[in-house]
Formats: sequence, structure tokens, C-alpha cells
Amino acid sequence: MRIIFKYILLLSLFVLPAFFSEVYGQLVNIESKRMQTDSLRFVFTGDLLFNYTKNNSEYVLQIGSNITAQFKSKNLKKIYFLIGDYTLVQSQTQDFQNSWFLHARYNQQLSSLLRLEAFIQNQNNTKLTVTQRNLIGAGIRLKLISKEYWTLYFGNSYMYEIETIASTQETFYNHRNSSYASLNRSFEKLNLIVAGTLYFQPLYNNIGDHRILVQCKANVPLSEKISLSALYNYFYTNFSSELLSDRSANINIGCTLKI
Repeated sequence: MRIIFKYILLLSLFVLPAFFSEVYGQLVNIESKRMQTDSLRFVFTGDLLFNYTKNNSEYVLQIGSNITAQFKSKNLKKIYFLIGDYTLVQSQTQDFQNSWFLHARYNQQLSSLLRLEAFIQNQNNTKLTVTQRNLIGAGIRLKLISKEYWTLYFGNSYMYEIETIASTQETFYNHRNSSYASLNRSFEKLNLIVAGTLYFQPLYNNIGDHRILVQCKANVPLSEKISLSALYNYFYTNFSSELLSDRSANINIGCTLKI
């Protein structure tokens, strides 16, 4: 029974994060969560997972939830966007993952090229060096290329962040820059859609203290309702101090069903 229990726990650690969120790092790819809904003014999606397994005196508890909501103004030039995630994987003796993420964003289109954005964010992950991060920011978003088969976005924002390290009881108040480039490309002959995003977030007064996130996603529709997808994430934080750097990488492969 202990062997079965270990397999269940191992499967939980891989499967649950894959289905719900990217909260394993302090830098979350908002680009991958944007909703391209054209003229649809209100959209809401939500997921909820609860699982409890007990063998003899040992148990595994899994809780996962995700909500995404978007509202557009009548002229479709203003967008209000909300994301919420919570993930818990717990045994009788320890938490293997315990994290949440909340993000609210306002987007104002000024022209076909330029958009202004403002956002607030709260996140917590007990398994990382920086256990809690709160931030507020604002900046620009440029739609540099918009073709039939590919689009390219670039964004740059100022962020004021408050970070807490639970192990040392330290709190840091930082002024940080956030830049990203996001490329989406479709290959009609191959029936393939590829998206890539690169984030770079250094401190204004110390570029050596920075975060990098690279995400690549490929999607192959097998039919009108079923598609095969592969996702790669790499997250890196360099604190430019005595603190150990955070690194995280994962690969997810699966199927998506649309009804």
C-alpha cells in the first residue's frame, strides 16, 4: 500500500500543476492567459478539482481552482481582466505545493498600435525563496505586427513590488521594470499553432537582480473539438546577493477538448 501511496503522490505533483496554473514561479505569463474574444464582451471560465486519497494512516489531499473573467466596454476599446488560481498538494506530514495567484488588469486601446495597461497582483508560494509578492504597475503594450498568420506584441511596464522571504523574515520594497515580447505564428499547411513569450524583469537600480521567463507552446488541432498541445516553461530568478537563485522548468503534453 505504501508503494501505491507514493505513486499517487508522485502523480499529483506532476498532474495538478499542469492542469491549473503557472504559480510555481514569482513571474507569471499573463500573455498566455489573455482571452482573444473579438466582439464578445463578457467571458468567464472556471475550474475546480478536489481529491482526497487515504491508504492506512497516510493521505494525499489535492485542491486546485482557476478562474478567468474578462469584460469589454461597448466600443471594445476598454478591457477589464481578472485571474485567480489556488493549488494545494498536501500529505499528512508536509505541503508539496501551496500557492495562490490573483491578478487584475485594465487595458485601454488608443490606436491599432498602442495600448495602455495598469494592473495589481498578489501571489504566494511557500516552496520558493520569495514566499509572497505584491505589486502594482502600469505601462504600454504595442501591437507591432498583425498579419494573417502571425502577430507580435511588445510591452514595457513600471512595477512597485513588495516581496517577503519567510525563512529570514525579510521584506523588500523594489522598483522593477518589466519587458516582454510575445510572438504567435500559425502554419496552415501543417495545421500547427506556435506561441512564444519572453519576459525580463530587472530592478531599476540593480540589473543583476532580475527574473526571466521563457514559455513556448505548440497546438495541433486534431479535429474541430480535439487538439494536441505541448507547453515548455523555464523560470529563473537571480537575486544578485547571498540568496540562492530560483530555477524552475517543466514540460506539459496533453489533449484539449472543446465542446
